[in-house]
Amino acid sequence: MAKDRPLVAIVGPTAVGKTEIALQLGERLDAELVSADSRLLYRGMDIGTAKPSPADLARVPHHLIDVADPDETWSLAVFQRAAAEAISQIHQRGRLPILVGGTGQYLRAILEGWAPPKLAPQPRLRAALAAWAAELGNEQIHSRLAALDPAAAGHIDPRNVRRTLRALEVTLASGRRFSEQRGHKPAPYRVLQIGLMRPRAELYARIDVRIQAMLAAGWVNEVKALLAKGYEPSLPSLSAIGYAQLNEYLRGKLTLEQAVAEIKQKTRLFVRRQAAWFKPGDARIHWFDAGSPRVVEEVEKAVNSFLSAKNIH
Repeated sequence: MAKDRPLVAIVGPTAVGKTEIALQLGERLDAELVSADSRLLYRGMDIGTAKPSPADLARVPHHLIDVADPDETWSLAVFQRAAAEAISQIHQRGRLPILVGGTGQYLRAILEGWAPPKLAPQPRLRAALAAWAAELGNEQIHSRLAALDPAAAGHIDPRNVRRTLRALEVTLASGRRFSEQRGHKPAPYRVLQIGLMRPRAELYARIDVRIQAMLAAGWVNEVKALLAKGYEPSLPSLSAIGYAQLNEYLRGKLTLEQAVAEIKQKTRLFVRRQAAWFKPGDARIHWFDAGSPRVVEEVEKAVNSFLSAKNIH
C-alpha cells in the first residue's frame, strides 16, 4: 500500500544547513533527494540559490533541480505532480525518498495532500488583476488579498505575485475565499519530519557569510548572464531575493552596498516567514540542533528507528 511507503522530510529555515545534512543522510541511507525549494527548479540560477554543486549532485541522486528555464511557470499543482512521480520512482527502485527544502507551501502540499481549488482559469479576470498588480506593486496587491482572505494571504509570500493573483481570481470569481476551497486528502506516505534549527543570531550570521560568498563566487555576473539571455527582471524567478536587488544595482538604481544590505534584510524577513511553516511547537516535527557535532548521527538514528517500526526499508 502506498500509505506504507516511507517519506522523510528535512525542513528548516534558509542557511540552517539542510543541504549538507541531507547529503550525508542520503549517502548513509541509500536515499535519493527530492528538492522542495522553488528556486532550485531553474537552470542558470545557481549561485544565488545556493544550488548544490556538481560534486554534491554526484554524491546522491537529486530530483527537481534544473528542470525549468527561468521564464517557465511551475504552479504548485505542477510541483505536486512532479514530486509525487519522483517519490514513486524512488520507491520503485527500493530506495528511500528524502524531501528537502525551505519552501513551506511545497512541503506542506506533499506532506498534507493539498488539493488546489478546481475553478477553471478566468483569463479576462486574470488579465485585469495582473494589470492591477502592475499598477499597485507586489506588496499592495498582496494586501488586497489579505483584506479578502487573511488565511490565504498568510500562506502566500508577497513576492509570489502569480499565487496571489490566483487566490484573488478564485475568490472573486467564485464568491468564496480561496482558503476555504483548498481541499486536503490523506498523504499517501508514512512520513517522518526532521526539523533543523539554530539560534536566530547564529542563523543570521550564517546568512551574511553566505551572501558574501555568493558575491565572491560571481553572483552579479550570473544575474548579468540571465538578463543578457533576454529573461525579464519581472519574471517570478528573477523576482527572488537577491536577483531582484542585483538587477536594481545593474540598472543603477541601487549601489552594490545598498543592494547587499537589502538582500540581507529581506532574507532575514524570509526566515521569519519560514518560521510560520516550521514551528518548534509542531508535534509532527522532530527537531534537531543543526550545529551539534553529532547531528547527522542523531538524525540517522531517528530515521532508522522510523523505518524499522514497519520493517519497510
